[in-house]
Amino acid sequence: MPEEEFYGKNGEPRKHDPTFKGPVHNRGCTDIVCCILFIVAILAYVAVGILAWTQGDPRKVIYPTDSRGQFCGHAGTPQENKPVLFYFNIMKCASPMVLLEFQCPTTQICVEKCPDKFMTLVKSLHINSEFEYYKKFCKEGVTNKMSVPEILSEGLCPAMLTPSKSFTRRCFPALGGKKGSITVGNSSRFDDGTTIREAKDLVDGVKNATVVIEARQVVMKIFEDYTRSWYWILIGLVIAMLTSLLFIVLLRYLAGIMVWVMIVLVILVIGYGIVHCSMEYVALKGQAGADVSLQELGLQTDFAVYLQIRQTWLAFIIILAIVEVIIILLLIFLRKRILIAISLIKEASRAIGYVMSSLFYPLFTFLLLAMVIAYWAVTAVFLSTSNEPIYKVFNETDCQHSRMNCEPANYSTSIMKADCRDSECLFAFYGGETAYHKYLIGLQFYNVFLFFWCANFVTALGQMTLAGAFSSYYWAFVKPDDMPAYPVFASLGRSLRYHTGTLAFGSLILSIIQIIRVLLEYIDHKLKGAHNKFSKFLLCCLKCCFWCMEKCIKFINRNAYIMVAIYGKSFCTSAKDAFFLLMRNMIRVAVLDKVTDFLLFLGKLLVVGLVGIFAFFFFSGRVQAFKDTAPHLHYYWVPILTVVVGSYLIAHGFFSVYAMCVDTLFLCFLEDLERNDGSAEKPYLMPENLRKILNKKNKAEPAE
Repeated sequence: MPEEEFYGKNGEPRKHDPTFKGPVHNRGCTDIVCCILFIVAILAYVAVGILAWTQGDPRKVIYPTDSRGQFCGHAGTPQENKPVLFYFNIMKCASPMVLLEFQCPTTQICVEKCPDKFMTLVKSLHINSEFEYYKKFCKEGVTNKMSVPEILSEGLCPAMLTPSKSFTRRCFPALGGKKGSITVGNSSRFDDGTTIREAKDLVDGVKNATVVIEARQVVMKIFEDYTRSWYWILIGLVIAMLTSLLFIVLLRYLAGIMVWVMIVLVILVIGYGIVHCSMEYVALKGQAGADVSLQELGLQTDFAVYLQIRQTWLAFIIILAIVEVIIILLLIFLRKRILIAISLIKEASRAIGYVMSSLFYPLFTFLLLAMVIAYWAVTAVFLSTSNEPIYKVFNETDCQHSRMNCEPANYSTSIMKADCRDSECLFAFYGGETAYHKYLIGLQFYNVFLFFWCANFVTALGQMTLAGAFSSYYWAFVKPDDMPAYPVFASLGRSLRYHTGTLAFGSLILSIIQIIRVLLEYIDHKLKGAHNKFSKFLLCCLKCCFWCMEKCIKFINRNAYIMVAIYGKSFCTSAKDAFFLLMRNMIRVAVLDKVTDFLLFLGKLLVVGLVGIFAFFFFSGRVQAFKDTAPHLHYYWVPILTVVVGSYLIAHGFFSVYAMCVDTLFLCFLEDLERNDGSAEKPYLMPENLRKILNKKNKAEPAE
């Protein structure tokens, strides 16, 4: 293809400009409309937060709730000294409606502690000492002068008490086993006041009630694990930060050596993972239950169970082996390009040496992201708990008012009670029918969308700030004399003062793509039970397309921000210029930029692997020296997973400085190649080692 035709399709190359000396100082505000839109959206977001905080009540997700919607055990309430929820008839929880309405159709009250002996109302009513104990599990106003039918018809007391244990602040029968049978106390039968019942009848009620709160149980255990191990998690994250910082500093002075050290260590760490998993796989051979398949095991809340299955370790071996082979093959095929990429990393190390404050900029990004995440999480909790208590009619026999809304205060004298004598007005769930409650799902959606927008904005601000600082290094003819005194602060000021709208524009496009992906995942989840193969295929294609689109948008945005940081133009113009510049140098993009990204990814992988292995041996108690020091946890994988994810984010933050530096220098030297030809009038500004890589030299330089 002729050069003119090639450039015609991919834009015109840059012309030499003797006045150009790096980031343009005389610039104006860009994408003003989007800036105004972003400010309005933020103000609306604050309004949503204030509205949620005034309407919401986080106690609803912390404390169990009785039949009148009161919180058990909450300080400053009449139920302060009654932290446990007691069910009048746990067997009613066996109803399938429990799984739909998340509420047992039986009276529930707050008590000080669960009953510890078996009693019936019939036998206890006329024995004062026993009835005083029994009254603790009844509503107020009951006396031993009332008859059993009167007490039961008014729903003042349960027909019986069974020995129970507190489980997630709820009383569940303490069922025992006797020669394979279910017992209450020492008997397989009991008298509930009206009929003789089998003890096994309690099981269905316990099962359904357990299903309702199983998610809460897991969350509470995980929360307890965090309270016991949070300081060790912080220590692990500090170790990850120090390790990442050490690698960055060593890269500054020993770039070539450190890259090869990282490559070798990554291969060794993954290799050790394969060996360790193989040892676990062999050790489980012949053990009872170890040959059960993951499919037969199903979903378990205690993830430690999976580690007792051979198939789990076999899966780990296969995954690690595939990763190991891929990395080795890439290193073999890219060995020559790796040498070129190492030189680019060396130059990035020099740039970071002149802009050392850039290493600490990720801390500022982490702080802003933490604020965004915290605001989103708090607002989401308050929005989800801002509903009002809804009471419904629950009954055992046929009733025309079944599951209709009711008022508990005057229900005993209402027409509903008169029509259905055995019915009760019980707390069902939190909801509401006001305009606020009708649009609550919209507010939740807005909360998620603004979370994406603000998080992407913070990330974009970091990219543009670092790009401006490193481009000032590249285009400085005499380093560091021609660079700003504080390049990071100068770049941050330019980005916020002139390009807030551009940052908002780019992050808005990315946020729209991300929220569409969330909606697609939600739709896919809703259609899990459907057997329409076409809809599944369509959803799969859409999710794949939008995933690819998100990756493309991130790539375009990143390079657009670099061009904005240099030239100060609008988002669309900068994105077009960056795209055409890369298209005119497609081979160099593949040779240098992507290989460098791969090497930096290996660095992140190494930090995560080292810290993850340390966390595994510490929290799992596999090492005798740590056995007494490590906290006792329900799920030791909770802190391990937290440390691994946190380590990756920390390593990504530090290595992202290098990645942004490499990308910025890469675009700058591509422009340098187009602007200059190495003559005395148009000398290359790229460093000497980059000129050697590309076989370029300034004509003023002496011949070697």
